[in-house]
Amino acid sequence: MRYLPTLDNLFDDIFDSDFLTPAKGTNTMRTDIAEKDNSYVLNMELPGFNKEDVKVSLKDGYLNVSAEHHDDKEEKDKKGHLIRSERYHGTCSRSFYVGDGIKESDINAKFDNGELIITLPKADEKAVEEKHFIPIG
Repeated sequence: MRYLPTLDNLFDDIFDSDFLTPAKGTNTMRTDIAEKDNSYVLNMELPGFNKEDVKVSLKDGYLNVSAEHHDDKEEKDKKGHLIRSERYHGTCSRSFYVGDGIKESDINAKFDNGELIITLPKADEKAVEEKHFIPIG
């Protein structure tokens, strides 16, 4: 059976679709980093994600943040016939070098209303690797 638009729903497909709204994963994970006296605070935007979708890990001096989201939508008419079915699966990730002197126990993270807030201490200045330039011949 073919779905025919009426005056009531003529523009529903356009305005209800993701065509006019940014896709999940687009412009996600925007991060503000603030320096405090003894710590750094990362505020990361994760709109549309739940706390369970987000993973934070520390490996080899890198703080890794990843998020994965699944969404299935199904619309049926009054008789229970399928009219529209949409599926979305998306992942995003970011990494920040925080140094080898930081341990997992030093890092605090909380997720509130689509925002991930990570607090980590400043690394000892001795632990931060100095920048060395390599001559180009």
